[in-house]
Amino acid sequence: MKLLITEKPSVAREFAKYLKVDLKNKNGYMESNGWIITWCYGHLITMSYPEVYDENLKFWRLDTLPFIPNEYKYEVISGSQEKQFEIIKNLMHREDVEEIYNAGDSGREGEYIQRLVFMMAKPNPNIKMKRVWIDSQTEEEILRGIKEAKDLSEYDSLSDSAYLRAKEDYLIGINFSRLLTIIFGRRISKDINEEKVSIAVGRVMTCVLGMIVSREREIKNFVKTKYYKIVGLFGENGEIKTEWKVDDKSTIFESPKLYNETGFKKEIDAKNFIISLEGKEAIVEELKKSKQKENPPLLYNLAEIQNDAGKFFKLKPAETLEIIQELYEKKMVTYPRTDARVLSTAISKEIGKNLNGLYKNFKDQEISVYIKKMIDEKYPINKLEKTKYVDDSKITDHYAIIPTGQGIENYNALSDLKKEIYKLIVKRFISIFYPPAEYSKVMLSIRVDTELFTASSKVCVKPGYLEIIKNNKTKEDNKDDANIEILTRLKKGDKVQVYNYEIKEGETTPPTRYSAHNLVLAMENAGKLIEDEELREQIKGAGIGTSATRGEIISKLERIKYIEINSKSNIVTPTKKGEAIYDVILKSMPDMLNPKLTASWEKGLEMVAKSEITSNEFMVKLEKYIKSKFDKLVV
Repeated sequence: MKLLITEKPSVAREFAKYLKVDLKNKNGYMESNGWIITWCYGHLITMSYPEVYDENLKFWRLDTLPFIPNEYKYEVISGSQEKQFEIIKNLMHREDVEEIYNAGDSGREGEYIQRLVFMMAKPNPNIKMKRVWIDSQTEEEILRGIKEAKDLSEYDSLSDSAYLRAKEDYLIGINFSRLLTIIFGRRISKDINEEKVSIAVGRVMTCVLGMIVSREREIKNFVKTKYYKIVGLFGENGEIKTEWKVDDKSTIFESPKLYNETGFKKEIDAKNFIISLEGKEAIVEELKKSKQKENPPLLYNLAEIQNDAGKFFKLKPAETLEIIQELYEKKMVTYPRTDARVLSTAISKEIGKNLNGLYKNFKDQEISVYIKKMIDEKYPINKLEKTKYVDDSKITDHYAIIPTGQGIENYNALSDLKKEIYKLIVKRFISIFYPPAEYSKVMLSIRVDTELFTASSKVCVKPGYLEIIKNNKTKEDNKDDANIEILTRLKKGDKVQVYNYEIKEGETTPPTRYSAHNLVLAMENAGKLIEDEELREQIKGAGIGTSATRGEIISKLERIKYIEINSKSNIVTPTKKGEAIYDVILKSMPDMLNPKLTASWEKGLEMVAKSEITSNEFMVKLEKYIKSKFDKLVV
């Protein structure tokens, strides 16, 4: 017999359906002549609390810290999980079971859930253990996953990383939450007028709180500064609008009167500057005409779609993940918990199946038009492998989130919001087969004596992929239509009429608060909120948390009332309690607030998963870190 274990009952039913064997429903599992299929309910096993090691550890005292066990204890979660664990354990010990297939969620956390069950159930060591790793829940992918299942040992390094992640979170959470509560808990409860306060510390959670509070402090402490820019209006009716910019030919180059290269600190200096230009002629110094191409953006990973879903529909990251998880379980999209924004070479060679499935089965009028145009215009789909959208080196566990072209019979039953999220994924996917958007750009330089005035216009002349991914940028570009016509009539050396000079008052602006959705992007990029999509991709690789956990971390901070998320705007602000705890951590162990430190721990876990360092090396470093903190804080 072959025993296959999934993460939850609904997934087990999908495997049973596609194996096409006559499975009979039993108590907690299904069975046929050749297969037994059972399931977990997510986590069945958890790490034991300190009081399980010693009942005296139930009380929070300094003399029992730091708590670092030599061997870690685990226990079955009571209730329905306990009952299901016993069913799985008994199945594993059946004499007729010759092979066990781990078909848990294909990621680090999924691996951890199943490995804990194996550890506690202790199956016969002579039984063959295999790992099913799939990218979607379609029939084809499930059958491929079973057929190509590898020996479980090939995923041991991933399992090691998963165990270490749990131990790290456990040790940091228990030790530092207890330590800081003992030392500072009463003070905080008095400051915020609460009867009792427990300070919750987490490897990732505390760092994210630090990002939010430090941003809030920047905003509160920001002092607005006014500055004065010069606008030059040229042409008979002042139709050519330019801005002055200092360069090394200017008479006031590097002058202390300047606020920056485009403005003055004082309005009187700006006025005097304009007076100095009176009667001087204006000549076109340079006119550059160029064509620009803009390729479609990379595909969605989880952070990118959480950002867009928050921006367009005000969804919190955890809500977006929940929707995409449902679409995944309905076989409509590929695996959601991915950091990759590209496809693998292997999947790129079969991408026609996804497109054909969409074309034949997805009867949405808008999407059908886009796909029909691909066919009519003969946009190439077989050259994808040579583009930036295919890169095996940028994939760890899974490729980007794309539609499978299957499960579309479930579309009509979805809520309107879920339909919109699905269409976001479909549009992003289809767009990569479309040609780039093309722009006509003109850059103008006018010299008035020694002073430089510049203007530029950019117009979209061929929308290309923008037909599918419509955005505000397209509207902004096209408002320059009239301006670009005026500029293109000029040529180098032309004298232009000076119509007027004006002073434009500018004002510095504080940084913006995080929204729940762009906070995920900042976490992915080690605390940096980078608006430019291409730049985000270039520096990615040292994130805070993982794609699977970031949304839940933000939700937890809200749940324990360290932050608030505005239901209409999705803007994140710290609570009084959150700020008080931030101040305590900033004073006592500030490196816990440093995104670079948190990202380095995540990088270490990744190195374990890749067998670049050993589990022992990681644990030695972790234990040394914890003990060093106690040495400094406990005198």
